[in-house]
Amino acid sequence: MAWIVGVLLIVLILVGVPLKYLTDHGSSPQDLGEWITTYLGVAHGWLYMVFLVTASLLARKARWPLQFTLVTLLCGTVPILSFWAERRATARTRAEAPVTEAV
Repeated sequence: MAWIVGVLLIVLILVGVPLKYLTDHGSSPQDLGEWITTYLGVAHGWLYMVFLVTASLLARKARWPLQFTLVTLLCGTVPILSFWAERRATARTRAEAPVTEAV
């Protein structure tokens, strides 16, 4: 979820917003920017909520400290940081998970 939320946020901020506000009104690029900010913006918002719920459930199950959980959840709002937070959470979860051998 962090990857999806992060990619959508990057596309929204680096492509959609500049096209919407920095191109001529009524032009094709401006229309594309309008479409990106409208539809990808809504998708990002809903998927961020899914990310929050998923990360919260993982945090509860893995018994993460409150500070670690909050940083992970907030990183989904900042471009690029969601990737770092996902990597950090994955590493912590793998490190704390019991080791099981494959049969």
